[in-house]
Amino acid sequence: MIDRITEWIAMYGLSVLGALVILVVGWLAARLVRSLLKRVLTRARLAEAAISFIASLTYVGLMAFVIIAALGKLGVQTASFVAVLAAAGLAIGLALQGSLANFAAGFLIVVFHPFKVGDYIEGAGVAGIVEQIEIFTTTLRSLDNKKIIVPNARMTGDNIVNYSAKEVRRVDMVFGISYGDDVDKAQRVLMELLRGDSRVLEDPEPVVVVCELADSSVNFAVRPWVKTADYWDVLFDMTKQVKLRFDAEGISIPFPQQDVHVHNQPAG
Repeated sequence: MIDRITEWIAMYGLSVLGALVILVVGWLAARLVRSLLKRVLTRARLAEAAISFIASLTYVGLMAFVIIAALGKLGVQTASFVAVLAAAGLAIGLALQGSLANFAAGFLIVVFHPFKVGDYIEGAGVAGIVEQIEIFTTTLRSLDNKKIIVPNARMTGDNIVNYSAKEVRRVDMVFGISYGDDVDKAQRVLMELLRGDSRVLEDPEPVVVVCELADSSVNFAVRPWVKTADYWDVLFDMTKQVKLRFDAEGISIPFPQQDVHVHNQPAG
């Protein structure tokens, strides 16, 4: 019995020892990768459920390769195991291709940061404030407080407009006056309103120009630059202030109208 044990140790001892080393080192490496991945995803402000899922999936995948390597060290033919895993992965991938596409898109969002929680964005045909970025979906809140859930694949597969990405934005407004009013006076009044608003930035400089001779009005393009957080307040306040100031200055804001001329033809 001792001779057999000695012979077995001589033949397989190094292989068993090598397999154990592979298992221990691989296990430690897999745990280290899982820990580092959790830290990276936490800094990216990903949802806790998403962090746990991605880290666990990565750990299981690494351990599968470690076990296959250990079995190979013991002399076990691992080609069949690899083939089975590949076939299983292919079958799962075909069955869950939509979910996998959303998962991959979610990973790209986390890595490249086209937007973050709290940003106001437009994408996949919808717009809203980003409330949550999850593994498969992104949740938005519309301005009228509706919850919008968008698959990540659709979000990354279309144009994304991030209105919160820059610190300053330009407010684009158009105001019209009557053809009988003083154009220079109206332009001066509009510029005074912009200069008098502390939220309007001096650099870039605001612009007030005549942009169109419309059917019923002379239109001014008013383009002030503001901090992104002040965009909507400036837009709404300036619209009101222009109406009040135009009324005070005797500048009329025309409404669309048509002149109808009736010609009477003599009978005969």
